[in-house]
Amino acid sequence: MSGPRLVAVACGSPAERAGLIPGDEILAVNGEVPRDVIRWQLLTDGVEARMAVKRGGSDLEVVVAKGDGEPLGAELDAAVFDRVQTCDNHCEFCFIHQLPKGMRRSLYLKDDDYRLSFLYGNFTTLTRFTELDFERVVTERLSPLHVSIHATDPEIRAQILQNRRGAVSLRWLKLLLEAGIEIHGQVVVCPGVNDGEVLADTFAGVLERFPGLRTVCVVPLGVSRFNRQPRMRPHTRSEAAAVIDLVAEWQGVFGEALGRRMVFAADEYYVMCGRGFPPADHYEGFEMHEDGIGMARTLELEFAGAAESVTAPRSGFFGWVDGAPADGYRAPRQDSPAAVVASVADGGGAETSEAGHRGLVPAAVAVGGGTGEAPVRLRSGRRAPAAVLTGTLGAPVVGPVVAALGRDDVRVVPVENRFFGGNIGVTGLMVGEDLARVLAAEPAGHRYLLPDVCLSRGRFLDGTTPADLPRPVEVVPTHGRALRAALTGP
Repeated sequence: MSGPRLVAVACGSPAERAGLIPGDEILAVNGEVPRDVIRWQLLTDGVEARMAVKRGGSDLEVVVAKGDGEPLGAELDAAVFDRVQTCDNHCEFCFIHQLPKGMRRSLYLKDDDYRLSFLYGNFTTLTRFTELDFERVVTERLSPLHVSIHATDPEIRAQILQNRRGAVSLRWLKLLLEAGIEIHGQVVVCPGVNDGEVLADTFAGVLERFPGLRTVCVVPLGVSRFNRQPRMRPHTRSEAAAVIDLVAEWQGVFGEALGRRMVFAADEYYVMCGRGFPPADHYEGFEMHEDGIGMARTLELEFAGAAESVTAPRSGFFGWVDGAPADGYRAPRQDSPAAVVASVADGGGAETSEAGHRGLVPAAVAVGGGTGEAPVRLRSGRRAPAAVLTGTLGAPVVGPVVAALGRDDVRVVPVENRFFGGNIGVTGLMVGEDLARVLAAEPAGHRYLLPDVCLSRGRFLDGTTPADLPRPVEVVPTHGRALRAALTGP
């Protein structure tokens, strides 16, 4: 286990006043070696923290004094300091097993760590959960957690996870719920495996054994062209419709029994079978927005200015963790504003991807393409025609929203995902290779808006950057208000 290393110290913060600097390695806090950023938060929450620090070849003792409730002002290089609990399941639908070779090493890490579930919303199967983990979660109130269910029948769940512990690990789910821990569940539906009667049985099992679950999201599996599992295949249109119908039926059952719908089908299902999305109030607060539940309606609300932000910051002591590095959904999309500001938002709320929610719409950032071409304005002062780049599954969502502007100089350009292939069409998995192919056939001099959800620290999943594209693009936060500002702003 290595100690956490400071990567940033806020100006004027208690950490800076105490003399801490970026690069310092923290060996202990108040005599304890913290295992992760959660324990770090607890240890540094008081008015004084004594830290054993390694700086270069020297060992130092630093005493940090701060006001009650004042943030420490130091950002760490990792969320877990010992070792991430990796996943020992072998799920047939696991997308990591469907990745091509040669991508960034970090993309192949499978975690099954309850700490990352709490911090970042990652899903855990609880197959590696222990008594000590349970005691810590309950004692420190690490809530909410996110748990992969897939099936409540023990034999079927063990078969899906390809792990015999999958048959018994949901006992932890019951105990956590009884201890008052808020938990969101997930079912990845695989046609012919856990759909139909098995899915209905899973809903019945949830109602009988886990009625305290906050929500359960029902999502389709993604099947890339690198899939090697013969049982795994995309849903047919009729199968997608059957999932929606079954979810609707059980929403009525849960509504009568619990007073809330509990289970929700992902937006992808509605796109796959060509059905309209449910109204906004159907989603009961959009708690599973990041898992694809209600994204279409939230985009519509945000674009119309009817919603500031769909996912407000959590409240309470662990509503945020001081010093936790941004990761997962919340990692920065751009390392730095190395490009020109192309448009300024109108002050509404924004989802700044993985950097957290700040209540401001960041500007769209223009990134020059490989041709040296730059976005242009028409002589009249109006902007050039605009095209919104999106995945094939995103196009039916973005299209009607953009069409509401009633403008003939704005269009949506679907980008077929040939890099992953299969049924992969979500916008977040667009890569530079596919974008370059599409943009090369597009007219020069137009504006091309790129949702930042497909970037992580300025790079696509295939390792390329927006600067590698043959046309300049404007990177826009994946949020309705930001999109509207980019299309209608000065």
